[in-house]
Amino acid sequence: IDEFTKVTDKDGAVMARRIAKEEGLFCGYSAGSCLQGMLNLKDQLKKEDVVVLIFHDHGSRYVGKVYNDEWMLERGFLDVKTFKDLVGGRGAQKLITVSPDQTVMEAVELMKKYDIENIPVFDGATNKGAISAGGLFNKILADADVKEKKVSEICENPYPEVAFDTPVERLSSFINKENGAVLSKDESGSYHIVTKYDIIQSLTK
Repeated sequence: IDEFTKVTDKDGAVMARRIAKEEGLFCGYSAGSCLQGMLNLKDQLKKEDVVVLIFHDHGSRYVGKVYNDEWMLERGFLDVKTFKDLVGGRGAQKLITVSPDQTVMEAVELMKKYDIENIPVFDGATNKGAISAGGLFNKILADADVKEKKVSEICENPYPEVAFDTPVERLSSFINKENGAVLSKDESGSYHIVTKYDIIQSLTK
């Protein structure tokens, strides 16, 4: 052995996840450290050098650790993005809402105008329910006249409300087949929305 290079636990864990995501190889902690160690030494390598890395452990031993977001978050191994980060690039864009007394057709027009699929239903400052494109689709198929009804007659359950600093990885636990978005208030008391598509995009960057 001619030389050692030091790799932190965080770098090894993060690299193991990258290997799985980018190369499709379900490797363990040591494999991540192995590749990260090589990258630490890359400036010492010449163009004609041949490098051989041996990935000698399997990811199945680390499902509850390296491949567990909560475990990684607890140790500070993930660069945490929050609800606030996701909506920070929207500037002063106001949340699009409908009131219970508006018609379903008005909600549909808002969806078309702003190219959105999820609209919270607010009665004044109170979160009363939600309108989703998927839910509307099923209701319109069952009753073509539903578009003339009031939103209060057909709206779904309200979107869950979370803290403004909730990590993205935890936001995903609120998203399911019946619920496609979450809401949160900023420091000024204004509401913002994050949808399942926002979360998917943030986790795949």
